[in-house]
Amino acid sequence: MADTTQRDPEDRAAETASGETASGTDKKADKAAKRLARQMTAFAQRHGGSAEGQLAHIGRGTVRVALVGAGGDWGTLVAPSYETARRAAEAAGITLREDFDGELAAKVRTGPYEWTRMAGIQLGGPSNA
Repeated sequence: MADTTQRDPEDRAAETASGETASGTDKKADKAAKRLARQMTAFAQRHGGSAEGQLAHIGRGTVRVALVGAGGDWGTLVAPSYETARRAAEAAGITLREDFDGELAAKVRTGPYEWTRMAGIQLGGPSNA
């Protein structure tokens, strides 16, 4: 017997070009947010127990998540969307800032790698292997 149920017009409008429904897209976003949250939590635990972050669009819908740990170590992650990054940070307990301003930048502790790399580029010195 043929299926005679009709889909809601909003469901049909939510289909993407690849044929995914909104619920399929939501599942992908949830999975990405959970993965990012685990990475953010691990970063915070390794670098002083907490972290702050800032989100910035970097192109084609992707977002850079800059993290600064309580100990001053820093790192970045890339998220597939702003909303995914925001949800992941919230789940991980990361405090998000609007800008990577002077106050947040002052917390960043650069190590020998960054200093030699910057000097190598600027002064023609050796680059790191």
